[in-house]
Amino acid sequence: MKVVYFGTSDFAVPALQAIAPHVVLVVSQPDRPTGRGMKLQSSPVKKLALELGIPVETPERARAPEFVEQIAAIAADVHIVAAYGQILSLKLLETAKHGGINLHGSILPQYRGAAPIQRCILNGDTETGVTLMQMDKGMDTGDMIDIVRTPIDPNETYGELQTRLSFIAKDLAANWIERLASGNYPRTPQDSDQATYATKIDRAETELDVTRNGIEEYNRFRAFSPFPSVFLNTSHGRIKIKECRGVPNNQTPGQIVSLNPLTVSFVGTSLALITIQPEGKPAMSGAAWALGRHLSVGDQLV
Repeated sequence: MKVVYFGTSDFAVPALQAIAPHVVLVVSQPDRPTGRGMKLQSSPVKKLALELGIPVETPERARAPEFVEQIAAIAADVHIVAAYGQILSLKLLETAKHGGINLHGSILPQYRGAAPIQRCILNGDTETGVTLMQMDKGMDTGDMIDIVRTPIDPNETYGELQTRLSFIAKDLAANWIERLASGNYPRTPQDSDQATYATKIDRAETELDVTRNGIEEYNRFRAFSPFPSVFLNTSHGRIKIKECRGVPNNQTPGQIVSLNPLTVSFVGTSLALITIQPEGKPAMSGAAWALGRHLSVGDQLV
């Protein structure tokens, strides 16, 4: 059995661990500058592949003809793809005997596209899952092979849910790999009339607004935590919200309703800002930040 594994982010790590003995090559995104020092960092998948002694390629364009030829020369039985980060051409997918199989973090045909986990939380969904699917030339439009569903906890963040889904993906990969490599698996066409799309996250979406519904803004925090994280523009500067909880309340939007924890009213619901990070400063408790600025209950923070 020969498998080429395409993956980049943390979501793709457990599945690679599960099928590593069958993987002859890992393809991941190129090293990128990260952090304050902007030092080049390898992707989580590349790091694991190197630890396991699996060869790694990091093309800038996986669609490039020379790279497609390189992959074709491997004559893989199947390509397994999980959170890779580039659109793969049909020509590349067809270099494997049984094409490309994707581990997608949603219940297809819902949330096709780049950010399915974030979008389902942002929309307040109570259930999601991982779909094992045959890849074709469209964006997550291929036939479905298997789906595993899971409930979403009302306080679960993107990071927490992504981790849980990554282990569901791991089990799917482990349970199906032999059948995928032999071509012995079912295929169910998607109902495209039911499709929705999970577009990439725009930075403008990460700003909290006290004039919007508090439950929806709490979902916004959950969807973008821990990355890229949400922020709130206050009369004392911009603060990132690192940890918060929704609290029922009907006070004036933007008003401080409690100091410990620092709690700010939104429409219909308040948010307790447990841990925040002011611009240019380390993270701290919202209560400590409020104390340092001599804030009081009833003050208008926004």
